[in-house]
Amino acid sequence: MPQSRIPLLPNKVNLIEETGVLRLTKKADYGLMALKFLAERPNDASLSARDIAEAYHIPPQLLAKILQRLAKVGILRSHAGMSGGYSLLKHPREISAFEVIHAIDGPLFITSCGPSHSGCDLTDSCTIKEPLARVNDSISGLLRSISIADLAEPAADAAHPRAVQELVNIRV
Repeated sequence: MPQSRIPLLPNKVNLIEETGVLRLTKKADYGLMALKFLAERPNDASLSARDIAEAYHIPPQLLAKILQRLAKVGILRSHAGMSGGYSLLKHPREISAFEVIHAIDGPLFITSCGPSHSGCDLTDSCTIKEPLARVNDSISGLLRSISIADLAEPAADAAHPRAVQELVNIRV
């Protein structure tokens, strides 16, 4: 049976047809990696974008823009000066993966027919809009349940022992 193609938004969370898995943008990946790096080093006053970029082999200029965005929305604190850098503004347990992804990429939709999309020609006859909205809500809920602390130390987290593993196993 042939698979139907669902229109997807570019540069957002995308369904990769070859693998059949949901995939985040590189910017969202880099943002989550950077926050994990900061969460794993709570004793450091601040860390530079260059330190984080070198640790994960991320393009430094791109990471700097991502970190500036996260500072602008109140997830990170930016420290100016020679020994400046970034630190978490909140405890890693209080920052969700969803919050980070939303700050970097904007609203999360698995299809192009999200709540604010009114230009669809099939609105009146569409039979999958509501089921896909529930899938989208489930994915958003899961991402809200995963904190940066979960990503930094998943084995030590008794409250959410399966949350990170469940993220890996989402299938659409």
